[in-house]
Amino acid sequence: MIDAEIAANPERVVGVCPYRRVAALDNILGMHEQFDHTADLGLRIRAAELETLFAEAGEALTAALVENPQTIAATTELRIELPPDDREYLLFDWLKQLLYHFETERLICSRFEVKLDEQGLHGRAWGETFDESRHQPAHEVKAITYHELKLEPTDTGWLAEVIVDI
Repeated sequence: MIDAEIAANPERVVGVCPYRRVAALDNILGMHEQFDHTADLGLRIRAAELETLFAEAGEALTAALVENPQTIAATTELRIELPPDDREYLLFDWLKQLLYHFETERLICSRFEVKLDEQGLHGRAWGETFDESRHQPAHEVKAITYHELKLEPTDTGWLAEVIVDI
């Protein structure tokens, strides 16, 4: 449904990260894109595995914050532990924590690793202090929202949509 929506309305897609495939398996590792949403910004994330989707969601948030995420050095490690909850709420809380650390510590991350188990989410992110002389600001993300929050399995893995307030 969403792929058909993109094909029918390509002008709605703001930014796209190309699919990354596992050569031998021809599976999608992860992908994210931005789409317009009234006065907000939508993040659409796809991945073959749920944990990869959470890591890709971190990359999607970073791409919404800076135009050039490839310039972020992975020199500082951030650990995030979240108690078990519904998948959608874990995704919301994961992104909310990443945004919180960006807002309070100016820590912008470029690399993410997430493990999910019965104890909850165990996340690690690596980045550096935001430097406006090197990191070109994209959007001022004010908040992660629950509005139209979606996380669901697909034929090829997982799909999530998250609206951020800009």
